[in-house]
Amino acid sequence: MEQMLSAFQCDLSSISSEIRTLQEHSVNMNLRLRNRRSVRRHLSHLLDELVVPAPMISTILEVPVTEPEFLEQLQELNGKINSVKEQAFRDTVACADVQHVLEKLKIKAVSKIREFILQKISSFRKPMANYQIPQNALLKHRFFYQFLLGHERAVAQELREAYVDTMSKIYFSYFKSYIGRLMKIQYEEVAEKDDLMGVEDTAKKGFFSKPSLKNRNTVFTLGNRGSVIGATELEGPIIVPHAAQKSDVRFPFESLFRSQHYALLDNSCCEFLFLCDFFLVTGNGAIDLFHCVMGRTLSLFLHMESYVSDCYDAIAVFLCIHIVLRFRTITAKRNVPAIDAYWEALLELLWPRFEYILELNIQSIQSTDPQKLGFLDTRPHYITRRYAEFSSAIVSINQTFPNEKTNALLGQLQVEVENFVLRVAAEFSSRKEQLIFLINNYDMMLGVLMERAVEESKEVEGFQQLLSARTQEFIEEILSPPFGGMIAFVKEAEALLEKGQLERLRGEEARVTQLARGFSSTWKAAVEALSQDVMRSFTNFKNGTGIIQGALTQLIQYYHRFHKVLAQPPLRSLPVRADLINIHHLMVELKKHKPNF
Repeated sequence: MEQMLSAFQCDLSSISSEIRTLQEHSVNMNLRLRNRRSVRRHLSHLLDELVVPAPMISTILEVPVTEPEFLEQLQELNGKINSVKEQAFRDTVACADVQHVLEKLKIKAVSKIREFILQKISSFRKPMANYQIPQNALLKHRFFYQFLLGHERAVAQELREAYVDTMSKIYFSYFKSYIGRLMKIQYEEVAEKDDLMGVEDTAKKGFFSKPSLKNRNTVFTLGNRGSVIGATELEGPIIVPHAAQKSDVRFPFESLFRSQHYALLDNSCCEFLFLCDFFLVTGNGAIDLFHCVMGRTLSLFLHMESYVSDCYDAIAVFLCIHIVLRFRTITAKRNVPAIDAYWEALLELLWPRFEYILELNIQSIQSTDPQKLGFLDTRPHYITRRYAEFSSAIVSINQTFPNEKTNALLGQLQVEVENFVLRVAAEFSSRKEQLIFLINNYDMMLGVLMERAVEESKEVEGFQQLLSARTQEFIEEILSPPFGGMIAFVKEAEALLEKGQLERLRGEEARVTQLARGFSSTWKAAVEALSQDVMRSFTNFKNGTGIIQGALTQLIQYYHRFHKVLAQPPLRSLPVRADLINIHHLMVELKKHKPNF
């Protein structure tokens, strides 16, 4: 038993040593397996990067570039070329086996891509071609240019130059012909250097030798011209010249200006975004490339200097300025900074001209001699009407993009017009006629300004004050002939009352009696005559009725003050007080004389 157990013990110890040996073997095998797997993973990745599969070769060589498979395999090829470059840098010997194959595939791919892009660029040149279609086709294959940029910079540069050269010529010829055709449908009658605010009508006889058009574009009125900067027309369809010529429609300059610049804005935005997307440029590089394409076209647009230097239509120039300001905002919203410099150059051209025309108008009013204006009447003068129309036009346009420079020039123009109105009024012999002339002119200017401009504008405020002051003076003037004696007596008596010298009124009984009886017997006829006179004198019915109401109110106040004076101790006992008309009765009677609308 002992022998058997010791033998069993011996066997057990040998088994435990075998187990230990097996464990060591297992650990070694695991380590080898892990190492082999790691090697295999790295090696298979390397082989995947280096091995050029047959489908890739056949696709690159045979499949047209427009097919999706070609694009997929081109992206694969791009990856392999980059990997081989990387491995060659690490001195991987296997690279030498595939480099020549990849080089041949690259050359083939480059030549096919070059041919495809050149063909697309040449399709831009076809007459009547919509160049946005080939541009969109190029954008679908924008990876082609990226591939060329990475592996064949000379070809990429060649294609870029070919595109720039082609598109530069296309845009230039398109816009040159479009501008030329547009200018043929402009109004024949344009403002000239004699078309100024202060030029007399008599000096302009025979000025327009050409036949007048149905919708003649006036120099000082805005009319419907302001719609060109309205939301619907500003970004509306551009004018098609041949269609306009067929239907014999003509346009003011600002409409043509909007049309050509909206076409420029739209094309510039599309072109800039295409260049950034396809040629992979950003920032200053993108702006430089854009100017290579559009530079000649932009300089063609700036040649409108010749039109601007001959233009005397301030409203047209001002509308053009506001079109530019709005278009500049649109390009900023679209995030296209490429034509910012062009907008600035355009404004530098337009602003001085607008200021110059405005200064010419100011000088023309300054130098107008009222004595040379021929027959004068008290109705609104044509020069003040021109000013009112013009000023309201500029103010209403300026409200949207306020500009201090414009406000200052308008202020200067307003001062000159106010001086002119006073100069003309001085030509009338009687103060009454002077006041009628002033009120008619102020009222007309105020009416036109309030129709177009906001009520808070400086011009409106200024004329309201002038009109109010002159109206008050006129009311005193017309009340003076029929009721002047009573008014003078009331003022004298009130002055004595203030000084406490009422006793001096004792000797005035005869005068008071005459005044009170005279008023009672003549007031109805006097008020009737006054009403008719006012309605004849003022061109604006509403203004005339306002003046009559003001005069009657003033008359009631004077008569009420007359009552008060007669109620004072020295005059209280006069028998004529019984003949005084009751104030309320007078008010009721006077209401009958208020004109009804």
